[in-house]
Amino acid sequence: MTSSPRAPEAAPAPETGTRPSLWAVCATSHAGGAEVGLLRLLARLDWDVLLTTPGPGPLAEAGFAWAPLPVGGLGRRAGARAAASWPGARRLARGRDVVYLNGTVCGRLLPALRGSRTVLHVHDMVERVPAMWRTADVVLADSQAVADRLVGLESHVVFCPIELDPPHAPPPWPPAPGPVIAFVGRLERRKAPLDLIAAAPAIRAGAPGARVVIVGADPFGTDPGYVEAVRAAGEVEHYGWVPDASALMRHVDVLVAPSRQEPFGTVLAEAMAVGTPVVATRVGGLAEVVEDGVTGRLVDPGRPDQIAAAVLEVLGRRRTMGEAARRSARRFDADAYASRVEGLIAPPARSGARP
Repeated sequence: MTSSPRAPEAAPAPETGTRPSLWAVCATSHAGGAEVGLLRLLARLDWDVLLTTPGPGPLAEAGFAWAPLPVGGLGRRAGARAAASWPGARRLARGRDVVYLNGTVCGRLLPALRGSRTVLHVHDMVERVPAMWRTADVVLADSQAVADRLVGLESHVVFCPIELDPPHAPPPWPPAPGPVIAFVGRLERRKAPLDLIAAAPAIRAGAPGARVVIVGADPFGTDPGYVEAVRAAGEVEHYGWVPDASALMRHVDVLVAPSRQEPFGTVLAEAMAVGTPVVATRVGGLAEVVEDGVTGRLVDPGRPDQIAAAVLEVLGRRRTMGEAARRSARRFDADAYASRVEGLIAPPARSGARP
């Protein structure tokens, strides 16, 4: 039996004083890319922050005041069930200067938040724009590719924040000679790690001694069959989920993102920040992160042959591409990101709070 999370009524009231107050809402209790970006923002805001997740978990222990509120998952009728959370949402928003809805699932709360200053941060390549999203005061988008799908909304492209100097940590793989070609992320069809696995024999043929490693898991259990297919592949080395992927990037020679759909690609920017060049597919926001032929290579999705050729080219130009990648990644610096986002989301009377 699991214990019940704290009720929304127990949430701490915002502090009174000069600091603005913010209620940040997440749709998951575990940190993915969208949640890591939010934490990087909140850590840099001198605001009174209340963080909400569906229940206990790593995000509840991130160091901010916390209260639970379920907003529903992606299953059938999940949106309708989320309406049961509207009374709790109203209580948690009361007295807060800003409500920050971190993701489209959290946008289900918008009808309950009229009268509050609301921020909707869209991290997905959406297929449609619900009418309720038009009630948000500020809409943020992870890339221009995301913004282009938000038809009828005035959105601000902010990209995703990264730490330019991530922590040092040993890799999960044992030391051995040869370059490391890595995939780091969730094991799911959208991210297509099987395409890198299919490219592994050609990579090793062109670069004898090269190691192809797959780092990740499917923390949400969305596609067990696909995960099993990835783990059953014998062409690569497999390692589990790593809490801070950015700490691995110094140990990688080429990072590969073979995604079939991707709004931004934080893992690419994290690799570039430490001078690791990348290979990515020409989908979604990835082309906004990678400058083809300069900081890495872009390939067509679903083409393991192109992945292999690109990896071999990047290995041959690793030093110059790595230096260019490090310079390019500075535009995603978390400090500059926090300053810009704060200016966008702050209540009008406080918009000049940060010099």
